[in-house]
Amino acid sequence: MRLTRQILLFALFALLTSGIAVDPPAPAVETAKAYPLTTCIVTGEKLGSMGPEVPKVYVGQEVKFCCKGCIKKFEKDIAGNVKKDK
Repeated sequence: MRLTRQILLFALFALLTSGIAVDPPAPAVETAKAYPLTTCIVTGEKLGSMGPEVPKVYVGQEVKFCCKGCIKKFEKDIAGNVKKDK
């Protein structure tokens, strides 16, 4: 009887400490604030006028560009450019 209880306790301990565990919850997906303008933040061109608009997220704020070339220009002065969308 004592041996059976020891075996059961050992088996329970092994089960609880083995790799069989519940996966941790997935991290929350950060949602960005919607881009409030209908124009490119860099050139002022209407979005979609030079092809599909190009969205990116900077510090929780979505920013849309009229083309990929504007991304480099924007990233040279992110702080100054983000003020334009408010």
